[in-house]
Amino acid sequence: MARKKQHPAHANHERWLVSYADFITLLFAFFVVMFASSQTDKAKARMVGEAVKEALEKGGVRAVVHEVLGGTVDERGKGNAMLRGPGGTEPKDIHLPPPTPTVGELLPSLNYLSKALEAEIKDGKIELQLEPRGLVLHMRQAAFFPSGDDSVDPKTYAAIDKIGETIRALPNAVRLEGHTDSVPIHTARFRSNWELSAARSISMLDQLANRCGIARERMAIAGYADTIPVASNDTDEGRARNRRVDIVVLNQQIAVQPGSDAEPAAPPSQPPTPDKKPAAPEKK
Repeated sequence: MARKKQHPAHANHERWLVSYADFITLLFAFFVVMFASSQTDKAKARMVGEAVKEALEKGGVRAVVHEVLGGTVDERGKGNAMLRGPGGTEPKDIHLPPPTPTVGELLPSLNYLSKALEAEIKDGKIELQLEPRGLVLHMRQAAFFPSGDDSVDPKTYAAIDKIGETIRALPNAVRLEGHTDSVPIHTARFRSNWELSAARSISMLDQLANRCGIARERMAIAGYADTIPVASNDTDEGRARNRRVDIVVLNQQIAVQPGSDAEPAAPPSQPPTPDKKPAAPEKK
């Protein structure tokens, strides 16, 4: 029997698109890296990198090439591979994720406030810390509030103006957190440490809004009473550090609870015995 004549396989003239797509992808990635390395805004560079990564992982250029070579099926059930080639319709758009809101860099603000508030920091009235949740200004109660009251001492207005000027130049959200020591309070105005801590947060918010022109929509208040100490409540010095109002300039969109990324205060070395006379209450 005569052997059947084998017809030569049809050449696929569109295979060059695979190599071309790989080249374009690498070239695009190269320019993205060059763009990111030239940016001083780290948040913007990170946003661009994440957008490119997600586009490539979800298909990107390779998805378009796959449609050209393998074809797709339209609403009438017919193949439309050639509709993606030259002379056909435009390729499908690559949908990038919407840009995420950015926040300001806080390290320059820390450096500025460290110099502007040098006298207050040296006197122990203010402490500055750059934590994972943002820039935290610990404001001692003894320096900013009278004992057992929520009115801000006028002598501290100069320091508050410097802080407000820095916050006003940033887009970040701000949270004002009031704290007390563990000695309970019960007066005609404040029935508990919770009310006192919240009232002092509100007073500081009013100062930043009225004196410094910071929009109230950017700020929030919280009162934590004695639940998040920064020092032991068994000493006068520790209780004085715990009585404070913290101004937190947040570096993320969703706020984290204070103390979630910090070590808890060390427990007392010797627990008090029942027969010991309790210490006299400290001023709030």
